[in-house]
Amino acid sequence: GLTEETYKDQIRTNKLVEYAVKKAAEKELTDDAYKSAYEAYTPEVTARIIRLDDETKAKEVLASAQAEGADFAQLAKDNSTDTDTKDDGGKITFDSSSTILPTEVQTAIFALDAGQVGASVISVLDTSTYTTSYYVVKLESKTEKSDNWKDYKDKLKEIILAEKQADSTFVSNVIKTALQDANVKVKDSAFQNLLSQYITTEESSSSTESSTESSSSTTESSSSGE
Repeated sequence: GLTEETYKDQIRTNKLVEYAVKKAAEKELTDDAYKSAYEAYTPEVTARIIRLDDETKAKEVLASAQAEGADFAQLAKDNSTDTDTKDDGGKITFDSSSTILPTEVQTAIFALDAGQVGASVISVLDTSTYTTSYYVVKLESKTEKSDNWKDYKDKLKEIILAEKQADSTFVSNVIKTALQDANVKVKDSAFQNLLSQYITTEESSSSTESSTESSSSTTESSSSGE
């Protein structure tokens, strides 16, 4: 297990990495990056969802929800297994940067018109438990998207930074570049282990090899000097 000192080193390393990645990500905040994020962004919508654990039941609820004069909110209260929204008739508000709903469900809702119930049941596999949930959805209202991306600048900034911080290749390159720019040679195996979560073994090995070569050159130079 980790010693107390190694644990403290890990916390310090994580904080330094987070800071370095955040600073590097902020340099990516160009107009082009903002415009690209804007194109993919969907503003806030209000919807209702009914989550079920049984596909047959879900299809029955969908048929009821699509019937003329159906009370979707009451159907959610009576049938939904989603405890966060059930008591409020399945009501939920989110935009495309939200993570409160599975991507498949969000995408289906964004494609609907206000007042429209989804045409089919949405199946979502939870890869952590290998269980499938079934969603019946309805879009209540959507916010009209502004033509000016700058109206969403703060939100787009959050999205861009979050994407960069979640990009393992970006993070790896930031750490690699930081070590190279600082001319840091990672000799200590404990720190190699701490950094291995951010950079590949090959890169760590290269740093170690470079350190060895550098040490050898220094020794040879000293010998020549004598």
